[in-house]
Order: sequence, then C-alpha cells, then structure tokens
Amino acid sequence: WKQELMASVDRTVQDQDADSPDSADRAAQEEELALELRNRNRERKLIMKIDKTLQKIQDGEYGRCESCGIEIGVRALEARPTADLCFDCKEIAEKKEQTVGKG
Repeated sequence: WKQELMASVDRTVQDQDADSPDSADRAAQEEELALELRNRNRERKLIMKIDKTLQKIQDGEYGRCESCGIEIGVRALEARPTADLCFDCKEIAEKKEQTVGKG
C-alpha cells in the first residue's frame, strides 16, 4: 500500500515539469495540478501513518488505542489498518474537532 502511494507521489512530481504554451491549457493544468497536489498531500500523510503503524507492529503495540489503551476491534483494524484509536475514543475526538471547527 505504501509503495503504491509513494509511486503515485513520484508521478505527480514528474508531471509538474510539463509546460503548455497556451495560457488556457496552462490554467487548466494548474487547476488539475492543485487538485493533484492536495491528493498527494493526503497520501503523504497516509504514508506517515503507515510508517507509524509498521513501527507499532515492530514494538508489539499494534491494535491498542493510543488514548485509553484498550484493544481496537479487529473489524476496525481490517477497515482501517492504520487506526490508532478505538471506536469510542475516535468518536470523542471527532466531536471535539467539530466543536473546535464551529467556534
């Protein structure tokens, strides 16, 4: 998964070098590139989470909630292998994010 993401990031960096003489084409390319860069930024963050997860596996800490310490459910880990919070702690964190976003 990580290797696929890194290859995608590399392709985006290489694609940035393409120039177009037409200003309308260039504007469209820049718009596409901006969207692509946002996606790649998300992928870079995911790569960091994957690295963190791999380290947890090596340290024998994988599958435990970083907040409360209980085991994260198998179904949650299957759905998101990089999960670092149990369902309840994740729900609380999301509610806090929503509250901070509104204020």
